[in-house]
Amino acid sequence: MAKPPVEVSLQWTRDLVFDTEVAAGPGPVLDGDAVAGASPVQAIALALGACMGVDLVMILKKGRHDLQGLKVKVVGTRADGPPAYFTGYAIHYDVTGPIPDAAIQRAIDLSRDTYCSVWHSLRTETPLEVSFTRLDG
Repeated sequence: MAKPPVEVSLQWTRDLVFDTEVAAGPGPVLDGDAVAGASPVQAIALALGACMGVDLVMILKKGRHDLQGLKVKVVGTRADGPPAYFTGYAIHYDVTGPIPDAAIQRAIDLSRDTYCSVWHSLRTETPLEVSFTRLDG
């Protein structure tokens, strides 16, 4: 069964600022100057971190692991000059809870290789480094 198309709308309000709307209602403010909200490029990094973060939560919870917290940090390197596309990503997770390292790594691998639709919508030949630190809760 095919997924429905993703529809969003943007309304230019001033300068390089756009209000956005998604199916659930108002979306984030996007600002080309990254003052009033995230820049479009920052929004890509946020979307990648959120997509893989959601996958980790779902996979670890489905595995009945005691996930007590998750922080995600995404660092994207960019090409010089237009278009200044991403040339690499580094994602680091701080995972809180008594979860075996192997279970965390498996969740990361499943997200990257199978589930994260954002990652698979980007230039997947771009290097992606993923690391984690397990913190006891």
